[in-house]
Amino acid sequence: MTPAIDAPPGEQPATRRQPPARVRTSTGLAGVLGLLVLLVVSITLSLVVGSGHVPLSDVWNGVFSPDRSVEGQLIMRELRIPRTVAGLLAGVALGLAGAVIQGVTRNPLADPGLLGINAGASAAVVFAIGWLGITAANGYIWFGFLGAAVAATLVYGVGSLGREGATPVKLALAGQATSAALIALTTAMLLKDTETYDRYRFWQVGSLTGRDAEVIAQAAPFVGIGVLLALALGPQLNALALGDDVARGLGQKVGLIRVISAVAVVLLTGAATVIAGPIAFVGLVVPHAARMLAGADYRWLLVHCLLLAPSLLLVSDVIGRLIARPGELQVGIVTAAVGAVPFVILVRRRKMAEL
Repeated sequence: MTPAIDAPPGEQPATRRQPPARVRTSTGLAGVLGLLVLLVVSITLSLVVGSGHVPLSDVWNGVFSPDRSVEGQLIMRELRIPRTVAGLLAGVALGLAGAVIQGVTRNPLADPGLLGINAGASAAVVFAIGWLGITAANGYIWFGFLGAAVAATLVYGVGSLGREGATPVKLALAGQATSAALIALTTAMLLKDTETYDRYRFWQVGSLTGRDAEVIAQAAPFVGIGVLLALALGPQLNALALGDDVARGLGQKVGLIRVISAVAVVLLTGAATVIAGPIAFVGLVVPHAARMLAGADYRWLLVHCLLLAPSLLLVSDVIGRLIARPGELQVGIVTAAVGAVPFVILVRRRKMAEL
C-alpha cells in the first residue's frame, strides 16, 4: 500500500510521490556535451544537404564570407542559413514547451501539438493574414500568441469536464478534437484564394521552407524570453512532481508556477508556430527521450530538451529533403511519422495503468 500524507479535515489525502532522482553533475554534463556534438552535426547536415547540390566550398564561404554573385553562396545566404536558424529556434521552443507542459500537468501525453495549441496559433495567424490583411511579422505574431492561449484554455476546460477531472487521456482526446477542428478552419481560410493558399499553406502542417529574416528576427526575442522562463522553472517543476500539496508544503506557490508556465508555453509555442507552422510531436517525443539521458530532474531535463529538440527538427528536415527529391517533404509530416509510434505506446501504457 502506498503511504499517504496527512491532509486537513474534509480533504482527500494526497499520495506520496518519490522526489525526482538527482543527476550527478558529471553525468549531466556528459549528456549535455554529447547533445552539443549532435546539435553541431545536425546544423552541419542542414547547411550541407539539400534538394540541390551546393559545393562544400560554397557552403563554407556562404556562411563566413558570402559572395552573392556566386549561385551556391546565394543559396546559402537566402535559403539554407535562414532555414537552419528557423529550425534551431522552432526546435528549442517546441522541446521546452513540451517539457514544461508535461511537468506542470504531470501528464506524459501533453504536447503543444497534441493539445491543439499549435493549431490555435496557426489558425489565428492565418486569420490575421488572410482576413485582416496583417502581413507584417510584427503584427501577426501577436495573433499567434492569442491563438495559442485561447486553444490551451479551451482544451483544458473541455478536458476537465466530468467527475474525474483532467486526466491525461481526456486532455489528449480533447486536444486532438480541438486540433482537428482548428486545422479544418485554417484550411478553409487558406482556400479563400489561390494566392493565399500557395503562399501560406505551410501553416497547415509545418515547414522550414522559405523562412525569411524578418520573421525570424521578430520571433527570436520571444523564444529567448520563453527559454529563460522555462529554464528558471526547473526546481519548481521538481517540486510539482511530488504533488501540489507537497509542493505547497515545501513553500512553492503552485498557482504562480502554473501562471509562469502558461506564459512560457504560450510564448514558445506561439513563436515556434509563427516561424515554422504547427509542427507536431516534437514536444511529446523529446522530453521522453531526454528523460532516458537526464532522468526526471527538470534542472537537467530542460537543458537536454533545449539541445535535443532542434537536432530532431533539423534532422527531420534533412530527411524530408532527401526522400522526396527533387521536391521536398514538409518537416511537419516527418516529425509526425517519427512521433506516431511513441504516442501510441504512451497512450496504451496510460490506459493499462488506469485499468
